[in-house]
Order: sequence, then C-alpha cells, then structure tokens
Amino acid sequence: MAANNPILKKKPFYDFFKRLFDLLASGLALLLLLPAILLLLLIKFLEDGHNPVYISKRVGKNGALFPFFKIRSMSPKADLLKQEMMEQGLNEADGPAFKIKDDPRITPFGKWLRKWSLDEILQLLNVFLGHMSVVGPRPPLPQEVALYTEEQKQRLLVKGGLLCLWQIQPNRHSISFDDWVKSDLEYIEKRNFRLDLKIIFTGAYMILSGKSGD
Repeated sequence: MAANNPILKKKPFYDFFKRLFDLLASGLALLLLLPAILLLLLIKFLEDGHNPVYISKRVGKNGALFPFFKIRSMSPKADLLKQEMMEQGLNEADGPAFKIKDDPRITPFGKWLRKWSLDEILQLLNVFLGHMSVVGPRPPLPQEVALYTEEQKQRLLVKGGLLCLWQIQPNRHSISFDDWVKSDLEYIEKRNFRLDLKIIFTGAYMILSGKSGD
C-alpha cells in the first residue's frame, strides 16, 4: 500500500523521534493516570455490572488489524443496536462512518466520559504498544474500510492516532467524510513536529475545556 505513494514521503528522522515521543509520553501518562483510570473503570462497572473495558478490532497502518481499547460508554448490546439503527436508516453520517446525534446506546456515565474524551484514555496503551500514535488519522473499523475507495484507503498509510486534524476543527461534526479524508491525507503529506504539536495542544485545550465531545 505504501510503496511509491506520492503523499507518503520518507522521513526517517521524524519517524524515529515520533515513535520515541509516543513511547515516552504514553508510558508516563499511563503511570500518572493509573489511579484515575482504575477509578473510572470501577464507576463504569458499578453503573451496569458489565465489563467496563470495550475492545474492538480496528484497522491500522497498511491495513493491519489491532485490538482497540476504550472505557465502555455504551450499553452492552450497543453493537446489535447499531446494526438495527443502520437497517432503519438512522445513520446521520455520510460515507462508511456511523454517527448519530444523541445516540441512545450511550449510558449516562458514558455521556460524561465522552464529554471529556475519557472513554479514549485506554488508547494510551495502544500508543505504548505501537498500534497507534499520539497524532494520526483516527483508526477505522474493518467494515468501514471494506467500503473505502482507493483514495480513502490512503488514510492507512500511517499509524492511526489519538488526535487528528479533523478532531481539532470547531465544526468537525458538519464536515463531510470526504473532507475528513482530505484532512487526513493533508496531514500524512505534511506531517512534521510543528504540525503534531499544534494538533496536540489544540486537542488538549478542547479536552480540558469540555469541547472535545461536542
């Protein structure tokens, strides 16, 4: 997939230090946040008595599948309900992605987790293990990738990330899937330390101000 692709320029110096940053940043964050993570998992378990950790398959760099970790923010039957809603034509997103405003599958504590992006906190483990990076296109589901065009598959030229260009847009939920893909491809082509820092600091501001879940 990556061979001779014009948007994927070789950047060995950048790639080496980006992985080093990912390893150190995620490792330190996991260490410092471990008590908070355990508390969130306990609260989620007490909410409905089910496994508080949700693991799904996501597609990473060059199409490789990996286990994607989240604190579960939805009901235990969320996947079945998603299929029912898709069959009923309730998907409000264009393209292969699935989005619905005021998703009824999200639990009360799950809504709070999502408002502050805390349901994503376990993905620090994905970064530490090398499945993901701090910055990169959000990793898609296999069933979404199955519907990708050749252009859209270029999102998989690099590791998926916790944060991406799409996420720091103030109007991100009104952006079409095609424009989302264009922002990912723009990132892949331009990727550099300055752009990564811009995405990290803007994303951190949005999380701390409670705007990341809007």
